[in-house]
Amino acid sequence: MHTDENPNTCNVCGKAFPLKSILKMHYLTHTNEKPYTCDICGKKYSQKSYLKSHYVTHTNEKAYSCDVCGKNFSQKGSLKSHYVIHTNEKPYSCDVCGKAFTSKGNFKQHYLIHTNEKPFSCDVCGKTFVKKSNLTEHYRTHTNEKPYSCDVCSKNFFHKHSLNRHYLTHSDEKPYSCDICCKAFTQKSILKKHYFSHTNEKLYSCDVCNREYFSKDNLKIHYRSHTNEKPYSCDICCKGFSRKSSLNRHYRTHSNEKPYTCDFCDKKFSQKGSLKRHNVTHMNEKPYYCDLCGKIFCQKASLKLHYLHTSKKPYFCDLCNKNFSSKSVLNRHYYFHSNEKLYSCDV
Repeated sequence: MHTDENPNTCNVCGKAFPLKSILKMHYLTHTNEKPYTCDICGKKYSQKSYLKSHYVTHTNEKAYSCDVCGKNFSQKGSLKSHYVIHTNEKPYSCDVCGKAFTSKGNFKQHYLIHTNEKPFSCDVCGKTFVKKSNLTEHYRTHTNEKPYSCDVCSKNFFHKHSLNRHYLTHSDEKPYSCDICCKAFTQKSILKKHYFSHTNEKLYSCDVCNREYFSKDNLKIHYRSHTNEKPYSCDICCKGFSRKSSLNRHYRTHSNEKPYTCDFCDKKFSQKGSLKRHNVTHMNEKPYYCDLCGKIFCQKASLKLHYLHTSKKPYFCDLCNKNFSSKSVLNRHYYFHSNEKLYSCDV
């Protein structure tokens, strides 16, 4: 990207650019200058166009309307970019990789990938980004702002794509289907992991117990069972969890939130698994059966407890060594040692 003939060459580092406007934007990475200030809130910007875009957040004005579909926009540039949806035209082409774009702004941002330029910097932690939108989303990790809210259960999210994925839990829609067994999934990433079950390929192996996993993330979570690491902590009661999903479920014990509703009797549940188990009671379905005596059960947990008719009692008290068939019975037993009485009469 260096050339003596290119007039759009940075005289600080020698990098060359296809457009003068990209060169101007690049110069700000050397100076970190933000000369354009909003006279309403005092926020500063490196480019005049960013300031103009920002002003609209104060007025909420949408003066530009599409004459094809009637959609309104706050900026003329946004309307121009929108028109391309109707024409499918991509007039801006990258001379490095040939990729074409519908808008000049998207082309400019793409070009920074080739120059390894990250002009947008977080003034809290210093992390840099190629796109301004990525910086905006990153700021939310510092402010804990979750602007995208589910209108079904009111759960809030950092990103719009996270909200879109969440909506699938309410609609029961599974748009990603396996072309081998036709099993459907809510997310593309889950479908990719599922494909490994057909190839029997397990890429990631635990070097402690040799257990294998289809994904690197699952292996990392598994390692915590060896290290007893619990990086996710409840900020209400300080209880720790090895998985973020477990922490999210735990929060419902504090908020008493029950987002999953039975469509037979309207009973509400805090967890999707609890709703599934409950639904079986309406269908009178008993899918779990004992291969020793033939008895059938509605729930897998009930079958596990039933298997203990072989006199196995795997849960033992570390104070008196007494054995119990279930964890809940063991927990109740501990109160005999503590002499604690959980239930008191309030009259």
